[in-house]
Amino acid sequence: MAKPKKKVKQPLKKSPVSAENPPNSIFKNSPVYDILHNFEKAPDQWAARYVLVMSAILLRAAIGLGGYSGYNTPPIYGDFEAQRHWMELTISLPVSEWYFFDLQYWGLDYPPLTAYHSYIIGKIGSFINPEWFLLNASRGIENNEVKFFMRLMSMFSELILYIPAVLTLANVMGKKFNLNRMDQIIISLIIINQAHLVLIDHGHFQFNSVMLGFFLYSIIELIKKNYVIASIWFISCINFKQMGLYYSTFIFVFILSQLKGFGQLILIGFTVILTQLTILAPFIRDPKNILQIVYRVFPFNRGLFEDKVANFWCTTNVVVKYREIIEPQNLSKLALITTVASILPINIILFFKLRKAKNVIPGLIYGFAGNSLAFYLFSYQVHEKSILIPLIPSSLMLLFDPSLIDIVQWVNNVGTFSLYPLLKKDDLILQYVVSNFLINWLIGPKLLLQNRGLLWNLIIKGSYFSMLVFHVVDYALPPPARYPDLWVILNIGISFVAFTLFWVWLIYRTFTLKVT
Repeated sequence: MAKPKKKVKQPLKKSPVSAENPPNSIFKNSPVYDILHNFEKAPDQWAARYVLVMSAILLRAAIGLGGYSGYNTPPIYGDFEAQRHWMELTISLPVSEWYFFDLQYWGLDYPPLTAYHSYIIGKIGSFINPEWFLLNASRGIENNEVKFFMRLMSMFSELILYIPAVLTLANVMGKKFNLNRMDQIIISLIIINQAHLVLIDHGHFQFNSVMLGFFLYSIIELIKKNYVIASIWFISCINFKQMGLYYSTFIFVFILSQLKGFGQLILIGFTVILTQLTILAPFIRDPKNILQIVYRVFPFNRGLFEDKVANFWCTTNVVVKYREIIEPQNLSKLALITTVASILPINIILFFKLRKAKNVIPGLIYGFAGNSLAFYLFSYQVHEKSILIPLIPSSLMLLFDPSLIDIVQWVNNVGTFSLYPLLKKDDLILQYVVSNFLINWLIGPKLLLQNRGLLWNLIIKGSYFSMLVFHVVDYALPPPARYPDLWVILNIGISFVAFTLFWVWLIYRTFTLKVT
């Protein structure tokens, strides 16, 4: 009788990558993963989000203990006083006077949603203590109570809109690209705690997170193909801060590439007009008010750039004194021509590629990042804080390709570095150093300094070395008396070169983007 054959054990097959079996995390060896991996099991992931939100609050509260724009510098103070003053005038004056009142002292020059936002916060604050927002009588108020209230309102605004938008977008894109939940949380934490936005909104003091929250919700709806709702969110974005217009060209190109019929275009156009009219409704009684808003929001008499900014015009102005050789009205035209020329290639390429693509998300993110960075580099009247606009879509690249963490964090670090002269004026050097260290430590040197070949090693490590040298020089040596802005010019020079290289890389990625 033949002996039965022994069963040969078959090697275990690796399960294919799926939603139930996601790929290994690229963040496996980073400190942020070490902190959060204990919550990796599905029932515990709520705790990881809790840690994320609480750490974001703690970081913002700590930075809020520092200085801010215009602290103790009468007679006009700075951005903190501007925001507070808009609250006092919106709750004290009829709507028809908002954009006309005392324009020499922080006249309201942001779009209507900022005014409405100021009105709401002013009403809450005046309920707590009417003296904080008494028209004219409260100018320059800097007691601890009003500072605490204003810091708290900046934090609440971010908690209500921006942070939920990041978490929602991470979930939406994570499902599309098979990103496991822990990586979604880690990337969300990295985006939310980027030093540049936290330092500007909670140190220098502004409400950029509200505008960026509107923008992120617009992206969410674009991904879901809800173009009408996306349009409402986007109109809200540019009606909160005019800098949102940096995204406007590409959202038009993207929606146009996705539309299936003329009727859909008409519906979107009607939605845009209706949304804009709704926002402007309180001002429509007097057409002069509308014209005043436009003039205040887009004052073309300010000049080619504001202060020192790491864009093309300010950097090359060291050699070519544009304002001495070109008439002011021609400078705006020159900037317009240069900006249009800089955004044409990426928009034309993506229009045709996205028409054929089933997965439009990479092209969508590259388009917003490339367009907004081109506006920062070449457009008219750019402020240093405008770098926040391209850095947000650039960070979103991590949600479809986490392996880009070294490049994405490099440009984020350069963005924060470019704000250093402004932050130094606000006495936020300690906050600048600690918040920068924190976000980079969380990611870890292994991910930040990956080996990408000679060119990228030279660019990234060369940039970091240049920034380090700058800080040593800035700390150890005062600038020459003849050139008091020399170190600031060095800062914008380093930043401009890095931003330009990143912009060229975005165009290259767009050219080589495979349509799937």
